[in-house]
Amino acid sequence: MSDQTEAAVAPVQAFEPPYYVAVFTAVPTEDRSGYGETNARMEDLVKEVPGYLGADHAQTPGGLSITVGYFRDADALTQWRSNAEHRAAQERGRAEWYQSYTLHVAKVERSHGFKRA
Repeated sequence: MSDQTEAAVAPVQAFEPPYYVAVFTAVPTEDRSGYGETNARMEDLVKEVPGYLGADHAQTPGGLSITVGYFRDADALTQWRSNAEHRAAQERGRAEWYQSYTLHVAKVERSHGFKRA
C-alpha cells in the first residue's frame, strides 16, 4: 500500500451560465524537460486573470492530456490568450512538448452538477 496521500478528486463546480470553456487536448512528446515548472507557472498565472473560474485536468493511460479552463466571459479568455508569458509557453509547447493538440472554445449555455451527500 502506498504511503502517499491522494488529493481529493472533484470536478470544478457548475457555474451560472453563460460562461466560456477552453478545452485543450494534447498528445505530449517524450521529452518533457521544463514542462512541469512551466505548467505550474501557467496554473499560478491564470489565477490572476479576473474572470478565471477554475480548471479540470485529466490524462488517459495512453498519455492524452485534457485541460478544461473555465472563464466568466470572453474578455477573461482573451486576456489569458493574450498574456505574454502564456504566449511564450505556447510557443515552447509547439517547439518541444506536444506531438499534437487541439483547442476548442465554447460558450456554455447550460450547466448543472451533482455531489453525493
